[in-house]
Amino acid sequence: MTTLKSGDSFPSDVVFQYIPWNEESGEITSCGIPINYNASQEWANKKVVLFSVPGAFTPTCSVSHVPGYIQNLPKLREKGVDIVAVVAFNDPFVMSAWGKANGVRGDDILFLSDPDAKFSKSIGWADEASGRTGRYAIVIDHGKVSYAQIETERGVVKKSGADAVLASL
Repeated sequence: MTTLKSGDSFPSDVVFQYIPWNEESGEITSCGIPINYNASQEWANKKVVLFSVPGAFTPTCSVSHVPGYIQNLPKLREKGVDIVAVVAFNDPFVMSAWGKANGVRGDDILFLSDPDAKFSKSIGWADEASGRTGRYAIVIDHGKVSYAQIETERGVVKKSGADAVLASL
């Protein structure tokens, strides 16, 4: 278990679960088919902002964390960010529904599932008490980590929010 820090290479074996958005299953009550999303491969030649939340539809995550990224998506794109993704321990069906509930269409923001918080545990950023993913943000620029911060206070979005990430770009 190694904590990621600026200058590190992003791990080569990171796979999340994901339900791609499409028009046919665009309603919140519609289900898609989960697929594996090989983040290491997909992000190798891109600038990516990955932020993690303890859980979909939870208060801090739904009121401030995700909305901050939705509102700042144009600014992130201006800074050269190719992909913005949120990850939580929830299953891919819940993550897909959460994206739809937030009005996210297409691949504007990827709502990824980290089953059993496997990735978060591998970098030491899962909550030990609950087993959930921690609240953190990582910027990966063509395979290299350029920003990695975890929140240490419960219910706080300072280091992992869109404003902090934007300031680091």
